[in-house]
Amino acid sequence: MNDLSARAGIAAESVSLMEAKALIRALAHQQSLLLLSPPGTGKSEMVQQAALEAGLRCRTLLGTQIAPEDVSGVPKIVGERSVFCPPRLILPEGSEPFCLFLDELPSCTPDVQKAFHSLLLERRLGEHALPCGSWVIAAGNRLEDRALVRALSSTLVNRVFVLHVRADVREWLKWARGAFIHPDILAFITFMPEALMRPVPLEPAPFSTPRAWAALSAALQMAEAAGIRGPVQRRALAFARVSAADAAVFCASAETGLGEVRPPLDYLQRPELLPADDAARWYVLSAMRGIVARQEGLPVDPDTLNRFVKRLPPAQRFALLIGLAERWASLGIAPGLLEGADGSRNS
Repeated sequence: MNDLSARAGIAAESVSLMEAKALIRALAHQQSLLLLSPPGTGKSEMVQQAALEAGLRCRTLLGTQIAPEDVSGVPKIVGERSVFCPPRLILPEGSEPFCLFLDELPSCTPDVQKAFHSLLLERRLGEHALPCGSWVIAAGNRLEDRALVRALSSTLVNRVFVLHVRADVREWLKWARGAFIHPDILAFITFMPEALMRPVPLEPAPFSTPRAWAALSAALQMAEAAGIRGPVQRRALAFARVSAADAAVFCASAETGLGEVRPPLDYLQRPELLPADDAARWYVLSAMRGIVARQEGLPVDPDTLNRFVKRLPPAQRFALLIGLAERWASLGIAPGLLEGADGSRNS
């Protein structure tokens, strides 16, 4: 496989939450899907939202809390035959379609996973079929997440579409603004998007995820409503919920008033608005470096970009451009401004 194919293969392996929701809306009335991601990505909330938007009631089963008979049902004697009676949660008495959400499916025991086979493939439990148009969606974490996950059988995997879901910063920020996430957190994730989702640590310790940041936001707002606004309390809450490195930088940024800083791309058109505070200005430049490093486009022409870079003091200009000379050159930065910015040349 060449590099282009490899990159295309990697890109095709994961979808954002909104992309996963669109696929659910398109496929779930006929196909079963299994969503896999690290903890705290927001899969469960997204499935429930998708069902609500489709007008379906969402019935949730937690894989860690059910036994095989909770899926297949228990037998009763009807005449001279035994008939299995499926649970009402999985197969309600009405004929209205619904969304059956099998949360934490990879954490189920092998017997429970096996009990789901006909449900995932044929939308039925024994002789009982789900109402036409019902969804069957499963979700869970991956083996590498160290989340008490069991290996999935090949027969189960072959019955579903396995979607690997990733956290998308732009999607999360859009959601966060509508959900009234704390402005300090909105500003921090805007300037340090990589802090939204960190890898699961080797040792059990708080780590940054979309769920953790939302929980920290709620905690800060409750504390502030109770008149608790000190830096000590902020640090205690942050270190208790997100990665230690992110907590330290978040608290430092909150204490320098980063919440009042504009989105970084606003300054390209109006560099005179750059914050005077050194810490806040560094966050702006760091965020711009991150945008360029991720090979995202900048919504300005080369002349505007060059005017912005020329207005920076030499030390800040160097900090913005260092190590990314090739990327900045492709965006139209003048060669004279890039002298010394290629770290490999000066090493």
